[in-house]
Amino acid sequence: MRLKSIRRSKSVIGQDRTRVRCDANGKEEKIACVIGDRSTSDVDVRLRTQEGRDDWLYCHSEILVKNCKYFADRLSENWPTCQILDSRNCVDVYCQELNFDYHVNLIRLLYIVVDSSVDDLWHGVRNSLGILQVAVELGCPQIVTACVNYLEAVTWEEAEEDEILKIVPRMGLQAEPILARLQPVNQSAIVNIFVSALRFATSSPPPQMNDLKSSAQEQLEYMLTEDDDAPLLTADDNIKLEVKECVNRLFSQFNDSLTALFCGSTESLSGAGNIQLFKSYLTDLSWACQILSKLEIMREFVVYWFDASDKIVKVLEQGSSTTEVIEIKLRAIEVTSKVLEAIGYGTVILPTAKRLQVLKVWLPFVRVTKPLIDSVTMNCENAMLLKLDGEMWQSLESTFVSIILALPSGDQAEVLTEWLDNEYMQYPDLTEAFEVWCYRSKVAKRRLSLLEDEHAMTNSF
Repeated sequence: MRLKSIRRSKSVIGQDRTRVRCDANGKEEKIACVIGDRSTSDVDVRLRTQEGRDDWLYCHSEILVKNCKYFADRLSENWPTCQILDSRNCVDVYCQELNFDYHVNLIRLLYIVVDSSVDDLWHGVRNSLGILQVAVELGCPQIVTACVNYLEAVTWEEAEEDEILKIVPRMGLQAEPILARLQPVNQSAIVNIFVSALRFATSSPPPQMNDLKSSAQEQLEYMLTEDDDAPLLTADDNIKLEVKECVNRLFSQFNDSLTALFCGSTESLSGAGNIQLFKSYLTDLSWACQILSKLEIMREFVVYWFDASDKIVKVLEQGSSTTEVIEIKLRAIEVTSKVLEAIGYGTVILPTAKRLQVLKVWLPFVRVTKPLIDSVTMNCENAMLLKLDGEMWQSLESTFVSIILALPSGDQAEVLTEWLDNEYMQYPDLTEAFEVWCYRSKVAKRRLSLLEDEHAMTNSF
């Protein structure tokens, strides 16, 4: 008897069907219908593969016919059957080698009452998915329903989810419940969860909820990011208004903290509670910049940061050179870099006087703070807290150059003179701005004279 491929699981034992037969005296007796029991079986199921595998399963016609359309058709009087030893019916089932075990498991499941009381038969998503394919192919509605119910209810790993997406859509309406969690969500639901997450992400929850808040911020940014797929949310005016209101509330809280520190003692920034609160606000504002940039509504943020810059720098300069205070300075530079980028590349247009003022406030602060951060990063055990991406420093330097080169030449000369006279001229390196200024200044008279000559010639005509 060739049944090596059949693995009896503990779920199957004790749940086989029974059949009734008469003994020699004509008395009815119940006997168990056990798959593989040649003495009671009346159907031989032969599983065959293209690779030449040929295994036999001894089965019972009433069980196969009742639960499987394929066997019901093959064992009906309208279908010619092949007679073998002791007049057993023989039914061939062709399958691929990789699906062989799933066919064996399905035939075994035909012997089990597949209902809500036996939910532990599937042994994982992949096994259930394989059985489901065979059940659909052979027409086993009970098993299809049970597989669908199982797959719809359990969690999936990413690889399993990809496999489901390849297989299930071809199965039609009967398998649709499995795909319910993968269907696109309507825009209204997306907006609702976005707004709720946004309000939480700009709030000030207890410290033990900071990880939840950071996660919410990450997912909000992801929802608005265009990568291989389009953004999950297309922001309309209402969404933008909600974002502005949430950021304004965050600004208001930050401003209260800033005012308290500005009006306090010179050591007010060194207080542990003040440090943590101020750092939290700066971190949130840095994140808010990312959201506002994606929605192209950075202007109000830039204007606010410009108005508060003098006060922010004075507060930061009050603090001692402890690691915590230096980290706060770093967070302030992160926000400033995003504000300056919006100004330097024309995302937000400011008058000349304001652009020059923002340089005069932040250029000296960044110039002095970076060596301090570098020194602490090299010597401090908490160096990772102060690590700023090298690309950020490079981008900030390029932004300074862009803002300088957009100023009138006289203002450029003022900024460059101060840079050349400063001991911290290594960063930011304004050499590019100096070179462009020299070139422009040298050719300015010639260019203007050519323009004047051209204008004169035009007027003569």
